[in-house]
Amino acid sequence: QVQLVESGGRLVQAGGSLRLSCAASGRTDSTYDMAWFRQAPGKEREFVAAINWRSWTEYADAVQGRFTISREKDKNTVYLQMNSLKPEDTAVYLCAAAPWVVIPAALEGYEYWGQGTQVTVSS
Repeated sequence: QVQLVESGGRLVQAGGSLRLSCAASGRTDSTYDMAWFRQAPGKEREFVAAINWRSWTEYADAVQGRFTISREKDKNTVYLQMNSLKPEDTAVYLCAAAPWVVIPAALEGYEYWGQGTQVTVSS
């Protein structure tokens, strides 16, 4: 079993920055594929960013150029640096993991999920 714990979400003004963290523990290692998704009230869960064991990354168009995903393998932790935040970025941000995914943006490929951390961007 793998446990994922997110942290770092809070209220921030538009234009501000936040860094989210996702700490993985249990039966996992640094070769897992990791990703961030988000879910706003009344909306479906959507892909934000993904990183594989080689640190290759992929981003949703909505966050490209503003968000950066990274990982510290020795800490089994993945980060999401979010800059130039907009009110439409408001959502619960969830961390996901799997030994290997075919399509990083497809939530169905991920076996493990965290509980999420709330990010609220005020205008």
